[in-house]
Amino acid sequence: MKWNDPITELKGIGPKSAEAYRRLRIETVGDLLSWFPKKYDTFEPEQPIDSVREGRLVTVLGTFSGTPRVITTGKGMTILTATFRDSTGAILVKWFNAPFLRKQITQAKYVLLRGKVSHDRSALCLMQPEMYSPQRYREMMKTLRPVYGLTAGLSKSAVGKAVAEALRLCEISDPMTPAMRRELGLWNLRDAYEEVHFPKSEETTKDAIRRLAFDEFFRFLVGIRSVKEQTEAIPNRYPAVTHAYADRIIASLSYELTGAQKRCFSEITEDLRGASPMQRLLQGDVGSGKTVIAELALATIVEAGHQGCLMVPTEVLAKQHFAELTRRFEPLGIAVGLLTGSMSAGEKRAARESVASGETRILVGTHALFQQSVEIPDLGLVVVDEQHRFGVEQRAKLTEKGTMPHVLLMSATPIPRTLAMMLYADLDISVLDEMPGDRLRIRTAVVDTSYRPKAWKFLADHVRAGEQCYVICPLIEESDGLEASNVTDYKEMLEEALPDIRIGLLHGRMSASSKNEVMEAFADHQYDILVSTTVIEVGIDVSNATVILIEDAERFGLATLHQLRGRVGRGSKQSYCILVQGSDSDEAHERLTVLQTATDGFAIAEKDLSMRGPGDFFGIRQSGDNVFRIADPIRDAEVLTLAKRTVDGLTPEQYRKAVKLCLADKQENVIY
Repeated sequence: MKWNDPITELKGIGPKSAEAYRRLRIETVGDLLSWFPKKYDTFEPEQPIDSVREGRLVTVLGTFSGTPRVITTGKGMTILTATFRDSTGAILVKWFNAPFLRKQITQAKYVLLRGKVSHDRSALCLMQPEMYSPQRYREMMKTLRPVYGLTAGLSKSAVGKAVAEALRLCEISDPMTPAMRRELGLWNLRDAYEEVHFPKSEETTKDAIRRLAFDEFFRFLVGIRSVKEQTEAIPNRYPAVTHAYADRIIASLSYELTGAQKRCFSEITEDLRGASPMQRLLQGDVGSGKTVIAELALATIVEAGHQGCLMVPTEVLAKQHFAELTRRFEPLGIAVGLLTGSMSAGEKRAARESVASGETRILVGTHALFQQSVEIPDLGLVVVDEQHRFGVEQRAKLTEKGTMPHVLLMSATPIPRTLAMMLYADLDISVLDEMPGDRLRIRTAVVDTSYRPKAWKFLADHVRAGEQCYVICPLIEESDGLEASNVTDYKEMLEEALPDIRIGLLHGRMSASSKNEVMEAFADHQYDILVSTTVIEVGIDVSNATVILIEDAERFGLATLHQLRGRVGRGSKQSYCILVQGSDSDEAHERLTVLQTATDGFAIAEKDLSMRGPGDFFGIRQSGDNVFRIADPIRDAEVLTLAKRTVDGLTPEQYRKAVKLCLADKQENVIY
């Protein structure tokens, strides 16, 4: 069996299962083998009930006592409660929407329950535990259990069987010679795939991840080196020399640009008049003023007689930017257009015709702007907001259009400069390292789970004052794992605790249209609180949101937490960030308290790197980055450096082969 064969050739995968896999973008055997576990479950020894602590994932051994109860709430949610005992004491157990477990509980004798301990009114409660026989649990304690991201119609056992079958049948050729593997200290490729899916130990799994991360970094770095070389060979077809329009915009502002903004705009104008097309990354913390720099760049290219476009991650942001750019550019007589997926067919056609005729000078939209049906005949500048959603493949497509426009990528994602210079080697980098003086600092607190009732009251008080709030959970639903809060159950608990408050739900498995509807509804204040995963890290800008509560905050990198914190503090009111630490780890607490005093995203990213350290393979990957499937630039900094050194050391012949195969996206994609 070949790497690119369809997964339907695997035993047990028919049309229905294939459709479920397709929702996860898994269509080939190679896609399946590259659907890596997002984490690994380890099974700890049981402990006495009287020793359990809130916020901890625990396993207890005992029996059920009394009669289990099923309560149905007014909103149709069922809550199953029971009492579980051992020789040291008793604990309340609670399941949501699982009334079918009542019979199983009644019949159970001596079992183990594994779940997270929470506070339920005045007592500790074991929430949503898994149930095991003693024999089965003893077997599980000897293993690491891979946990995959799933979707409706796929179970963890079905994915495990499919992966095992794929590993048994698929030819996995290793493009790295044994001598090179020894020199770099890397595993054989087949062994790495087998170990990462069926781990034997933490140490061997770390070695497997290290090899697979190296290959991802290698492909990425070969790709950006190729893009850089192609771009430098293309002449600047869209020179922009004067910036009278930009000067008029600056004069109309109610504030003065910061020194950093002036410096970055100067660097951009130099690029626009340079010999080859601009390829620049504008990095700046949340609130540092990236958008106005993008507006000035667009004004400059339009003044030179060309068109520009602004691509953003979500339709909500596209509409917000469209309204802002229209207000800014109308006085200059510059027409701004909007193109999003939710527009009617007639509206889309009119938008395309307007930009194709040259009437629309600036087009705002999502990545759909680069569909073949969208013709921007004199496209001189592409601005991409939140560039980590815009990978090497998309950058390469720009060069294929033949008339390479200037490209300005913007990001609020802080990353240590040493890593940025490797990851963005095809780009010049401008950094907005100065914040406007009028921004209020977001007050940040680190609390344990016992503070949750007070935190919910704090949310409610701000809602009743007319403001809005976010609650962030690491997981989507209980089946994702048991180590952390999930948005599905959390929303139900919050609705039970705050019945008079409108609560919305948002997560990454929702369809694009559903996510857009929820974000728009929150922006329009149809919801008071939005319970979400990190999907809100980008894509929504609500100035009325003043409080963000992040559950199990220790599960996120500091840079991600700083990004999430930036969802509030966008208006004139004082804003707050509450970090709820779900574990009692002193190390986790030390990391989180950094955010109580640190406000500079780049300093936080450097601190994150030094505190987590490369090689923390079982730590949490940086959230929000969809370029890599298993590699993490922060966690795997040492591997990234090794890959960069390897790419730089390729002979011309090796490099040509690597480019050809990497860009073809084949499994045999690296020759070194």
